[in-house]
Amino acid sequence: MPELLVPDAADREALGAFVARAVRLDAQTVVRLRARPHRPELLDAWAATPFDALVTRSVTGRAEPADVTVSGNELLAALAVVGGPRLDPGPPRDLLWRSALPPGEGWSRVDDLPATVVSELTDRGAALARENQGPHGTPPASLLDQPVLVVSGAGFDVKIPLRCLFALSGMGFLGPVGPDDVVRVSATDSWLRLDARYGAVVRRRHALLPLLV
Repeated sequence: MPELLVPDAADREALGAFVARAVRLDAQTVVRLRARPHRPELLDAWAATPFDALVTRSVTGRAEPADVTVSGNELLAALAVVGGPRLDPGPPRDLLWRSALPPGEGWSRVDDLPATVVSELTDRGAALARENQGPHGTPPASLLDQPVLVVSGAGFDVKIPLRCLFALSGMGFLGPVGPDDVVRVSATDSWLRLDARYGAVVRRRHALLPLLV
């Protein structure tokens, strides 16, 4: 059975907040716990979102095995009930993880955006989404895919779609926004990453080409 060790109470609280937000966005979500490559003292928690973007937060700790996927609900219950550093996150659910993870290295810092600007754009996007809801009460993919920012630097021109801002906001990663808070934009040839105060949103920059048979 998997085992999770998070020695610091503040890290357990941070992980619990991350998992609670992910479960709120998707009640059936799973959380992938993975030791950080080259930094084994750090544990990265990953979750998929309904916005077709991954979210992640890091804490000091370790999991056994070092890369395991568990139920978000069961992990949340363990964090809420046990209250100690050593947790049983529930049985492995590795087959339910369907997303590729981005590389651990090779990222370039493109630019830092004022968090106030990101928050304002998210609010405007939310208002637009409410005005353009589809038959199932959700905004169309064409709206979510619309680039709301293009950030240039380090040899990259990175288009940030509205869905990434919705994931950032839905996970509460911005928190209360102060005048000095920033959202860091990083990129590889294939991925973009937005790092805010309480976590990061990661998404492929280009759609994967379908396999031709």
